[in-house]
Amino acid sequence: MNADFADAQWRKSSRSNSQQECVEVAQSPTSIGIRDSQNPEGGHLALDRSSFTALLARAKAGDLDL
Repeated sequence: MNADFADAQWRKSSRSNSQQECVEVAQSPTSIGIRDSQNPEGGHLALDRSSFTALLARAKAGDLDL
């Protein structure tokens, strides 16, 4: 997915904690970006909105080994 997050406003997830498990998200017109807040220069994942919604649903349901 080709999404531009150069000027995005990243925000830390409310689920981030003090044990360095910190995730930030940002929106572009076509997608959602996800990155490690401890390493913001390390790149990001870009998901279309339906894939991001599905990822959140699986995480909340405990379907992922997180």
